[in-house]
Amino acid sequence: MGLNLDEQKAVDRFRKAVAEPSMTQLVILDFWAEWCGPCKALTPVLEKVAAEYADKGVLLAKVNVDEEQFIAAQFRVQSIPTVYAIFQGQPVADLTNARSESQLKGMLDQLLAKLPVQPGGAEPAPDLAPLIAMGEEALAEGDGERAASIFMQILDMAPDNGEVLGGLVRAFVAAGRIEEAEQVLDSLGEPLSTDPQVERARGVLALAKDKPEDSELAALRAAAAERPADMEAQFAFASAAFAAGERDAAAETLLRMVAADREWNEGAAKAKLLQIFEAIGLEDSWVSATRRKLSTVLFG
Repeated sequence: MGLNLDEQKAVDRFRKAVAEPSMTQLVILDFWAEWCGPCKALTPVLEKVAAEYADKGVLLAKVNVDEEQFIAAQFRVQSIPTVYAIFQGQPVADLTNARSESQLKGMLDQLLAKLPVQPGGAEPAPDLAPLIAMGEEALAEGDGERAASIFMQILDMAPDNGEVLGGLVRAFVAAGRIEEAEQVLDSLGEPLSTDPQVERARGVLALAKDKPEDSELAALRAAAAERPADMEAQFAFASAAFAAGERDAAAETLLRMVAADREWNEGAAKAKLLQIFEAIGLEDSWVSATRRKLSTVLFG
């Protein structure tokens, strides 16, 4: 950077005291000196207002221009007191002319209304979208254990996020960890229990709980093949097949049922298909293709 050792140390002190806190907070940066009378008059005002606004994410930092000449030069300070508002490492307002509490508060209120300052200097909320996408990708690949691991890590960052909780439940189901999926859902209160993503996960769990033993699935498959007109046998096989991961077989069976008698059992076959669509996700390509098949059956 072309700085000598003293200048590097000055930059480091400024970084720790001002630049880093300003990433989330609004820093009032006061340039002052011991010999400056107006500085001493302004200091109590700055300290009082900063203390009152601390819970709104405001912090006071002071730079003695005699001790930090290099920093003062970078800000081109020509007279003192000079006061700036710093956010995310950059000056966002000159507060020098705000000499009274009311003037300073008025300027701070305007800045706080415009800037994404975090109260108390809290860390900004992490961007969960790419992490959730990783979990969904693992689910799409059939790796329930990996998806569960991903969603559990995200849950540590966002324990009240319905999309994350729903993803975790679906991951547990995909991994065969049904009891853990039930425990997550049972632990939720309002409004999380009625979050759309949580409701979707609840539907996935309900479908998965129909999963039969291999021998039972074989028997249901045989019964459906032997009695193609028996709606009860067809429906039982379709439900078991989907729970066992055979969604193509389940969908084909339900589509045939709708084509044969869409009103059977108050439209149970169509309702089961819609439940499957919702559980998998309406944006899924398989769901889109199967919905088109259902539309063809219903409307020709």
